[in-house]
Formats: sequence, C-alpha cells, structure tokens
Amino acid sequence: MSPQQSRITASIDFDQDGFQTGTLRVPHSVDRSAYGHIPIPIAVRKQGEGPTVLLTGGNHGDEYEGPVALMKLLQRLPAMQINGRIIVMPGLNFPAYLAGRRTSPIDGANMNRVFPGKRDGTITEMIAHYVDTELFPRADFIFDIHSGGQSFDHFPTLLVYPPKDRGTRAYYMGLIEAFGSPHAMVMDLLGEDRTYGAAVERQGKLFLCGEFGGFGTCNPRNLPIVEGGLDRLLVALGITSSTSLDLPPARTAYMKVEGHQHYVFASLGGIYEPAVSLGDWVNEGDIAARVFNPHAPWEAPRVVHFAGRGRVVCLRSFAGVEAGDCLVVLADSTDVA
Repeated sequence: MSPQQSRITASIDFDQDGFQTGTLRVPHSVDRSAYGHIPIPIAVRKQGEGPTVLLTGGNHGDEYEGPVALMKLLQRLPAMQINGRIIVMPGLNFPAYLAGRRTSPIDGANMNRVFPGKRDGTITEMIAHYVDTELFPRADFIFDIHSGGQSFDHFPTLLVYPPKDRGTRAYYMGLIEAFGSPHAMVMDLLGEDRTYGAAVERQGKLFLCGEFGGFGTCNPRNLPIVEGGLDRLLVALGITSSTSLDLPPARTAYMKVEGHQHYVFASLGGIYEPAVSLGDWVNEGDIAARVFNPHAPWEAPRVVHFAGRGRVVCLRSFAGVEAGDCLVVLADSTDVA
C-alpha cells in the first residue's frame, strides 16, 4: 500500500461492465469489534465508452432530497440503457446519514469541512480522502446534492462553479440549463476551501452542487426538481439518450452571493425571531431578525439589520441561537453565472 493509497477498500469493480451494488469498507476497530469496518453503500453501472458521472448525497446526514432522489434513480438504473459509467453514493457520510445529523456521531466531523481528508485520519477524514483520491479522479462530471439540513431552509437552487475556459464554460452552462433548476447561484463561502466542491475544483473537474430544501425533511415540492434535473443531466452528458421521467425543467434565473454583505450572523445568544421569509427581496438596512434575551424577557430584543440587498435564499430554522450563528443568507440577481 502506497503512502497515499486509501485504507478504504471497495467490494465492487469500477471497471466491470454491468450493474453492481456493494460497499466501501471503512476500517473501524472499536471495543465491540476489533477487526470491524463501516460499510457504506455504493452502486455503479457501466456500459459503453461514454463519460463517468459521480452522484453523491448525504454529505451532511440531515439532508434528504439528494439521498431520496438517488435511491429512486438506483431503482431504474439496472434497466437503463447508458453509454458511460454512473457511480452513485446516496449516503456519503454514512454514520451521519444514519444518525440524521449534519456531523458524524463517531468523530463529530463535518464532511464538507475536512477535504481533502486524511489517509490516517478520523472516520470522516478517511472517507473524504477516499473520495478525493479514488472517486474524483475517475469522474468526468460530479454532482453533490445538498439541502439546508435541520438548521436551515434553503431556496431550491443549483450551486454552480463556471470554468474560466470559454469553451468549457459554454458546455458547462449548457448542462446548467439542461438541469432546469428554477435558480442557479454562485456562492461566496468567505474563503472556505475545505469543502467537497473546493476539492473537485483543485482537480479541474466539472462540478455542480445544489441546495433543495431543509428542516431535516424531504421537501415534496423540491424533490421533483432534483429527480427531473438528474434525468435531463444524464441526457446532456451523453450518458443516456432520452429522459425517462415526465418532469419538465424550469427556466433558470441566476443569482450570486457576494461577501459578508449577504450574510447575517447573530451577535449574541438568545431566541431568534426572523423578520423575513424564504424568497423575500430585501434592501440594505431592512430588519433581518430580532434576538430576545431569555434570561431578561422584559428587555427589548437586539435588532439585526441587513448589510446588503438581495433575496432571502437561506433562512435559519432553529429559534435558539448563539453568537456567530448564521441567520440569513442573501443572493442578488446576476445576468450570467
């Protein structure tokens, strides 16, 4: 085993034709199981000579639109005629996914903040390292599906990462239009470079992400956006020749999150009252929220204002807040992504 080769092994052969299901085996030696491993479900369908697409959900374990859409795709996948390879992992951070938590119950890690991971790290770091060293290199196109989880509700939107190369960019923008999400958004993560998406960009691969709901539920309005988008995306990539679902696309509107002006954070702890709803348009200076002091309920609340204009695309769901918690994220319209 080379110094960088993952300690995780797969029970499937990525280069074998046909449909395979199996697991990634993450070594996990604990009191109750000295030679045990954590099995993470994975499926692959290979046929013909087309591109490879990697589809993942459950990066955060409390986000369900992605896993449900991918599990429904897996029901159809054995019978589909394809030209290429489709790798599917509905529950990427499987311990977090089973627990219904954003972070892993084993090591407390947020998978979307540990890339590129570590070969000899914690369970979450080992999974991220496997994805970065074994799955990303195999893929021509990658789609990681998210939502707001328990702590947020999120406007249904693709998160997009347009390439700088003009020709590649035109092809990429065509994939966005084919997916047919009602919104597509370029998001400023304020310098965060430990994400799945940042790791994909470092490898120069084409990538989409998406946020399609929240509250720790599977949103019945947003799930069809994901299902239909996946169906059309496979056609646009040339992996399938026709759509199999009667889920028409929406016309995509482009938005952009730009810097700290589009984020609203709590400056103190307390009970949070949002002053806006998801999808509202707001202006700089408008009231975003009020935070009440539960220890002195007779005191006036701290009023939080917006520092910029835009549309509310992400809204906190938990009423209890601590200083530093994100309450609202805005995005403004843009002509092109």
